[in-house]
Amino acid sequence: MSKVVILSGSPNPGSRLSGITQYVESHLSEQGISFEHVVVASLPAEDLIHAKFDSKPIIEAAAKVEAAEAVIIASPVYKASFTGVLKTFLDLLPQKGLSGKFVTPLFLGGTIAHLLSIDYALKPVLSSLNAKHFGSGVYAIDSQIARLDSGVGESQFQLNDELKERLDATITELVEELKRRA
Repeated sequence: MSKVVILSGSPNPGSRLSGITQYVESHLSEQGISFEHVVVASLPAEDLIHAKFDSKPIIEAAAKVEAAEAVIIASPVYKASFTGVLKTFLDLLPQKGLSGKFVTPLFLGGTIAHLLSIDYALKPVLSSLNAKHFGSGVYAIDSQIARLDSGVGESQFQLNDELKERLDATITELVEELKRRA
């Protein structure tokens, strides 16, 4: 049907942000929405830091963004903003790299204090990439996500009901937008 790319800006693969992205991936799959997940921290650090536009992994990741109809940008909040890891990748996208994309932010902070970081830190950067169509997005806090580590394999998480409701509404909004564009 439609294509979504999830950009995960967490430098820690086992962070609670993974609980959010796993939940979203599961629900996109249930809706029959094809998606790809770009974990920015898994891209070569030297290529990101030195802005190697010609790096094969960077070109491949940027191509996923270009091919997508919608982009979900997931990041923990560090120092009242999204991560530097994510910023290094966004800097490597073409100047109009988000033109025509439906962009949905998913942020995770330690407290509600940085709720407006989506509007005041992320959206200006996305606007510089020509993003004009934004979903409502979700700002979650750490206490809404419990880690259920079994000690083996990938971390498992339990999201509280209020966070699930907000994510469900955001996913529904995204799916409806993709249907509208079809």
